[in-house]
Amino acid sequence: MSTNNYQVYFDCGFSKLRAGAFSKLSSKEAFYTQSKFLFDHTDLNQEIQKIITFLEKETNEYIDDINLMIDSPKALSISLSVFKKIDGPKLKQDDVQFLIQEAKQQILKYYNNQKIIHIIINNYKIDDAEYDYLPEDIKCDFISLNILFICLPQEVIEYYKSFFHKFHISIKQIACSSYAKAINYKNNFLSHNEVSFIDCGFNKTSITTYANNKIISLNILPIGGNHITKDISKILKIDLEQAENLKLNFGKDKLFLNDKNFPPELLQNVIFARIEEILEMCVKSIELNLTKIDQYKMILMGEGSKILDNEYKDKISFANDIDFLDETMEDICQSGFKLGMGVNKQEVKIVPKKQIKQGFFEKLFHFYK
Repeated sequence: MSTNNYQVYFDCGFSKLRAGAFSKLSSKEAFYTQSKFLFDHTDLNQEIQKIITFLEKETNEYIDDINLMIDSPKALSISLSVFKKIDGPKLKQDDVQFLIQEAKQQILKYYNNQKIIHIIINNYKIDDAEYDYLPEDIKCDFISLNILFICLPQEVIEYYKSFFHKFHISIKQIACSSYAKAINYKNNFLSHNEVSFIDCGFNKTSITTYANNKIISLNILPIGGNHITKDISKILKIDLEQAENLKLNFGKDKLFLNDKNFPPELLQNVIFARIEEILEMCVKSIELNLTKIDQYKMILMGEGSKILDNEYKDKISFANDIDFLDETMEDICQSGFKLGMGVNKQEVKIVPKKQIKQGFFEKLFHFYK
């Protein structure tokens, strides 16, 4: 077990790496850094090395383990309902553990190339009553759980692990970045019963939907900001690096965009057409999971959305209530840190086996009440 005084959270987006080192001794002390923009992963080793060197210098400690935050267009979210007859006695935590373990085994059986990252209990139904959290000291004849599993492909996890292994760094915990960020930001929108966070990344868009302050779905679309770059490259007949620079300077560098080879109106049309397509796909995904679809707020965030802000959103032909969230490097790293500290009370905490000494049957979960 590490004796370091800092916990390190590493957000590995495809186009940018971010990291934060958080003091265990002072809640106000933290150090942050990030990589340059990555068009591909040719320089990934070098960028990881720079970040590690910076954090080790600032914390005056060698980094031997980290907490990893990643997303993937191949990620899965799977909803499952499980139930058990109890027939009268008081409900025990072991009964709930049995159901979670049973559901977990079903996921691993049919999705053996996936690793379960998060286990979220949406609600408990005990006899005829529903509960957000597990009640104490209650009699029960019948219990059912609605569980949301968030999974990442083993190959994606091993891909990033291999880079850190070169620096003799192990992975303590793994979190889904979009999920962690949505949990961190949702308290800013408590006045809205239904909120969806649209996290537009390099090659994926994640949609995390909340209803009545509870996460009800997380869906991944294999489309993101890089598809906008490819559209610009194709229409304007320029290479991808030029297209990315045009996209990032959209609305910022007027002289750059007034070049005769890059008509601003055409560029705007290309960008907005793809964004509207992505948003429409998001709406279809959101409305599959909501019982009431009259009003819900959409929050657009992520590296792939930075070409827009609240000024340009009004120019998009889109009916839904949508805002742009300009998140910072610090926001992203803090999202992982807060999740690791148990900020989401719906989530089942998976405990590493090496830390468990509970008799013949190892208990796999802690419950936050």
